[in-house]
Amino acid sequence: MIEIPEDELVYRFSRSGGPGGQNVNKVNTRVTLFFDVKGSGVFSEAEKGRILRRLRTRADKKGVVRVVCQKCRTQKANREGAYERLSGLLEEALRKRLVRKKTKVPGYAKEKRLARKKRRGELKKQRGRVNLELGGRQKTEGRLNIQ
Repeated sequence: MIEIPEDELVYRFSRSGGPGGQNVNKVNTRVTLFFDVKGSGVFSEAEKGRILRRLRTRADKKGVVRVVCQKCRTQKANREGAYERLSGLLEEALRKRLVRKKTKVPGYAKEKRLARKKRRGELKKQRGRVNLELGGRQKTEGRLNIQ
């Protein structure tokens, strides 16, 4: 888990719409956490760029990432939840993704596919109309070949 100093975090509290009955109407339990990525001293410039690129839907033009939590009935629990979510988002943004290596289709797989196509073609060829004069099946162009 990424540790972010408390002095780099800004918490804003407001009334929540979640569970809590009358408590919801009286107490500011919803927490909005703001973290200034561009102004942070925790990450390098390259890491800041990666974070802002991956979290661009949560960040504003100034580079401030916003996280909201209103799951719990208490301000303290929502504050902890917002911090954990921010930490998880930053961790995920900094994780390097593996590049997919292109692989060539194996020769046996190509042969198997072509053999299957060949068998299917032979099966369809046998579905031609029967020409009794010639004594067997013959492929026609949609009508009987009567001569």
